[in-house]
Amino acid sequence: MTYTAHWHSESGLPAPRRVIVADDRTKAAVAYRLACEGTALLWRGDYQGARQLLRALGSRLDRLAPKPGATPAETFHRHRQARGHRARVLGMLLVVLEDDHSLALRRAPDVRAACTEAYGPPRRRTVVSLRELLGVIGAHEWRRKGVPVPAVGGSIHPHYGVFSPVRGEYVDLVAAAPLPAAVHGAPADATAFDLGTGTGVLAAVLARRGLGRTVATDSSPRALACARDNVERLGIGDRVQVMDSGDLYPEGRAALVVCNPPWLPARPTSAVEQGVYDPDSAMLRAFLDGLAGHLQPGGEGWLILSDLAEHLGLRTRDALDEAFAAAGLRVVDRLDAKPRHPRASDASDPLHTARAAEVTSLWRLAPAT
Repeated sequence: MTYTAHWHSESGLPAPRRVIVADDRTKAAVAYRLACEGTALLWRGDYQGARQLLRALGSRLDRLAPKPGATPAETFHRHRQARGHRARVLGMLLVVLEDDHSLALRRAPDVRAACTEAYGPPRRRTVVSLRELLGVIGAHEWRRKGVPVPAVGGSIHPHYGVFSPVRGEYVDLVAAAPLPAAVHGAPADATAFDLGTGTGVLAAVLARRGLGRTVATDSSPRALACARDNVERLGIGDRVQVMDSGDLYPEGRAALVVCNPPWLPARPTSAVEQGVYDPDSAMLRAFLDGLAGHLQPGGEGWLILSDLAEHLGLRTRDALDEAFAAAGLRVVDRLDAKPRHPRASDASDPLHTARAAEVTSLWRLAPAT
C-alpha cells in the first residue's frame, strides 16, 4: 500500500528520505536511534502517546548538552549547533493533517483553527512534524489570549511566525524616552516610522504617546497581517498605517524613526527566529545607513538594541560606534534597562553569564552635522 501526502516544514527542512510508521508500541530507545540516523517516524497511534514519545526523545537529547567553549562566542556556537541537532531529531516525529487540517488520531485536539491561522486554508493532506504542530497550537493560544502591554493600553495578539513582545523592557524604553525636538509642541502633526514593526507594538506605543501618524513597515506577510490586526483591535487605525515598503524605509522623512532589529548577528533557522537573528547585522546596518536621509530637521532615530551580542563575542561596542560614525550619526543619549525575563536568572542556561550581564538600550541618534 502506498501512502502519499504533501510535505511541509516552516524551517525549510527537506522531506525525510526514509519514513516508517510508528505507534504506541514503538519504544523510545528505538525511536531515538532511528531519528538520529535520519529515519522519520510517521505517527499513527494515540495523540497523547506521540507527545509522550516526543518528551522522551527530548530527555535523551538533554543529556547531550555541549560543554562550554573556550570563549563566549564558541559557547554560543556550540549551543546553536546542539539546538540545531535537537530540532532535527525531534522533527523526525511526524503527523498527518487531513485535507481539512484535522488530526485523525485518537484523543487528538481540534487543530483546524490553529493550522488555518498558521498555514492558510486547507487544500490537501499534509505531513508536518509534531514539534512544529505543537508550536502552531501554542501560537494559536497566544493569539487568542493576547499579551498584556500596559504601554499600549491593552493587549497585543501575536500571530504564528511573528515575534511576541514578551520582553517588556524594550517597549517601556520607547514609552519613556523623551520625544525629539521635531515632535515637541505638536505631536499630533508629527510623522514617525516604525521599521520592522512585527506585531505593531512599538507603532501602537507611539500612537498612545500622541504621534499623529506612524508608518509601520515590515517585509513579512505574516507580520503585516499581525500588525494590522493589532492596530484595528486597539482602535488606532486612523493614526497607524501598516505597509510593505519593499525596502526597510518608506518614502519621505519623519520626525522620529524607531527600529528594533534582531539583536544577534547569526542566521535564523525558522520563521520565529527571524525576530532574534540578523545575518551579518544586515537590518541594523540598513537602518543606520538610511537614517540621516529620512529624518526631518530636529528629528531622531531610536535604535533599540541589546548588548547580548557583545557579551557573546559576536559584536563589539567599538564596531557599533564605528557603524554610527560611518552612517554620519551622533549619539544624543542612551537609555538602558536590565532584562526581566526568567532566562536572565536561570543559572542552568548555557548562556547564563552573558544573559545575566545583558543590557537593553535605546540609542537616541541624530545626524552628526
